[in-house]
Amino acid sequence: MSGCVWIANASFKTMTLRIIFRNWQRSIKFFFPILFAISFIAVLLTNNLIPARAQEPRQEIRGVWMTTNDKDILRDRRKLGDAIDQLKRLNFNTIYPVVWNSGYVMYPSPVAQQREIQPFVYRGLDGQDIIGDLISQAHRQGLLVIPWFEFGFMAPPTSELALNHPDWLTQKQDGSETSIGAGGEVVWLNPFHPEVQQFITELVLEIVTQYNADGIQFDDHMSLPAEFGYDKYTVALYTKETKKAPPTDSQDPEWLQWRANKITAFMSQLNQAVKAIKPNAIFSISPNYYEFAYKHHLQDWLNWVRLDIADELIVQVYRPNLESFVDKINRPEMTETQKKDSHRSRHYDWFKKSPSSNTAN
Repeated sequence: MSGCVWIANASFKTMTLRIIFRNWQRSIKFFFPILFAISFIAVLLTNNLIPARAQEPRQEIRGVWMTTNDKDILRDRRKLGDAIDQLKRLNFNTIYPVVWNSGYVMYPSPVAQQREIQPFVYRGLDGQDIIGDLISQAHRQGLLVIPWFEFGFMAPPTSELALNHPDWLTQKQDGSETSIGAGGEVVWLNPFHPEVQQFITELVLEIVTQYNADGIQFDDHMSLPAEFGYDKYTVALYTKETKKAPPTDSQDPEWLQWRANKITAFMSQLNQAVKAIKPNAIFSISPNYYEFAYKHHLQDWLNWVRLDIADELIVQVYRPNLESFVDKINRPEMTETQKKDSHRSRHYDWFKKSPSSNTAN
């Protein structure tokens, strides 16, 4: 089975692309003998990026995402040390380790335990806290660590989170609560429900206070599929605020904007809560390209950039060819975001994500 690694360098003033194709099965033993999910991404920075550990902003982001597939590495201190050594040699500078996946945390969490949600895995072979150990080892090598809140508002229907808190779930018009995607069958926590917002906020602040991490990252799952939002709580809230029932058309512009604005307001509150504890923490977001993110997942990330909610924007651009990739990264919202940082000339890298990663049509 063959594969490829795409690498592109771009500045805000000019853009050049280099494509390097490799046989993944052969090259992985030499280039990357560890199982990381490497994202194929467009990286854009807003004008307030100040890494928590660095004296100067990163001139490049060369990141690696570590998922639950990497448990064997994460739990073994020696293997983890070897992996970080190799990342350093390969000139990477940032690690994004998953800390929230499938409705479970990857670290000792009183917040989760109070709600009878047992940890998925957080202890290593020597009994160590795997996230704490990763941060410690990476910092010694000069790498930044930004924990990745991968599943956002999404969870499997069989998770303790979903089973213990059915009132936290939202639904479609027909009353169904699940959707099918790259992550399999999932339910969605209601991002408009105050108890859900409190739970997510407490988890995030737990990471920020419990670890010497350099920030926190949210991806395309810090959102809600547009066909959801027809649960009793949301319908009542929308009716109270607008004096009318939600439209049957889930793509109705006003209904889209109302829900998107609610998620934006929550993200703004979450950003403020993080910054109150650690002002220099990097608040990173990694959504899909804007049209898809907004219309299909109510994720108005361009507004997040305009409101200075995001310190780091990593747009997921999954395309089968260079032409369609360039088309997506040259869209107006990309240009606007780049202009927000036009006083600085930076270069960034894009990497192709692993086949198991989520994609957008």
